[in-house]
Amino acid sequence: MDVKSVHDIDRPDWIAIPTQLHDGLADRSLSKRQFKHWSLVLQARNIPWRSEKNGDDLQLLVPVASFQQALQELISYEQENRNWPPPPPAATSLKDNQATTIWVVFALLLFHPLSHQQLSLLGLEDINWLTLGNADVSHIRSGQWWRTITALTLHSGFLHLFSNLIFGGILILRLCRILGSGVAFFLVLVAGALGNSLNALVQSPTHRSIGASTAVFGALGLLALYNLLRYRTSLWRRWPIPLAAALGLLAMFGVGDENTDIGAHLFGFISGAILALVFALGPGKNKTSYRTNLWCGTLAWLLIIGAWGLAINH
Repeated sequence: MDVKSVHDIDRPDWIAIPTQLHDGLADRSLSKRQFKHWSLVLQARNIPWRSEKNGDDLQLLVPVASFQQALQELISYEQENRNWPPPPPAATSLKDNQATTIWVVFALLLFHPLSHQQLSLLGLEDINWLTLGNADVSHIRSGQWWRTITALTLHSGFLHLFSNLIFGGILILRLCRILGSGVAFFLVLVAGALGNSLNALVQSPTHRSIGASTAVFGALGLLALYNLLRYRTSLWRRWPIPLAAALGLLAMFGVGDENTDIGAHLFGFISGAILALVFALGPGKNKTSYRTNLWCGTLAWLLIIGAWGLAINH
């Protein structure tokens, strides 16, 4: 038997503290957590104690004369800390929303070739979608806010489009299953628009950009921070995994050649993280309803259609 004592006392009149404090001399084997906390309580109350280890079993011993006092102190400690730590949030039930994501992907695929054609629409001739809808910093600063949205729907080529659809599809599909499709797409759209707006504040007036990557990195920020705040483990254990994964993806895909808009990617990620924080601590505390998702999804589409309407008629 291995004996470790914190007080140099070697007397025969020592008795073990029971695991269940109200059960008298019942099973005395303690968990490591119990042993650590209870020994600190006894030490704080100046009650002599020592430990005995028999195999994997830990026992906390006190002098017979101090046994009742030790029990009372430990019972008081357990009662005061009965509801601590607070229980983790309820597990999020995932929603089956693959169809919605597929329809959005299909819409982008359909719009891409049209955006590279000069078409006549609504009585207007030769609409140059790329010119009207790109995130032109000088125009955004002059009040054409809709460009922060229209630019998200434009891509330089199919490779540009497919890279965003593959990377973004994985992230957005997960967000849709957690939040619901309408809420997820609305938040991703807002994150992308905010990212383009912030990027316009720091770029030169001649800077122009297109692509959904700002919204994709907004989805990354949303997913990382929402999981951080809502995951069912203690904060100090859960924060490294989603943030490390998000920063790793940001480093791998957010920084590239001279055509990569690093600022838009970074501001998209930051915008998504901020929206996740606001949503998780506000409406995201409760499960989103079908009606909420319907309204948010409708609003997202109206924002896109309205933004293009303003761009074409400006």
